[in-house]
Amino acid sequence: MGLSLQDQLLKAGVADKKQANKANKEKRAQRKENKGKNNTPEINKTRQEQLAQAKRSAELNRQFNREKEKQEKLAQVKQLIEENHLDLRKYENPYYFKVGNKIKKLYVNDEITKKLGQGELAIVTLNSVYEIVPANVARKIADRDPDALVVLHKPEEES
Repeated sequence: MGLSLQDQLLKAGVADKKQANKANKEKRAQRKENKGKNNTPEINKTRQEQLAQAKRSAELNRQFNREKEKQEKLAQVKQLIEENHLDLRKYENPYYFKVGNKIKKLYVNDEITKKLGQGELAIVTLNSVYEIVPANVARKIADRDPDALVVLHKPEEES
């Protein structure tokens, strides 16, 4: 292998051992001084990028969990309605109720009309289909999805 520049200068007699040692000492001091300064901005920048990525990741996870929870609640509402709704196909008396600014109607009998008025039954909706369910089921549905509850009268207190 070839000689370093410093060795070549020493061999040629242009520099002496004392000057070479002084130059080496200055180089080491300069490297030591620059070592901390050069890496700090890079480390800080990398750390900031990692923190930003972690923050984005956490937010995406929160959004995903909220969406998943919402889907689970909708599935629970659907199951509660399907398992507890009354079969209204055999009734002919209309029962009118208000939804927003519109009047809707379901066909029921006198007993169901009475129970709806007393708060024993309630009207709920899922995918624009209106169903009648018991009041306790309607409260469970309202806990999961308040928009699904359409009509639930408060029970009258008997004196």
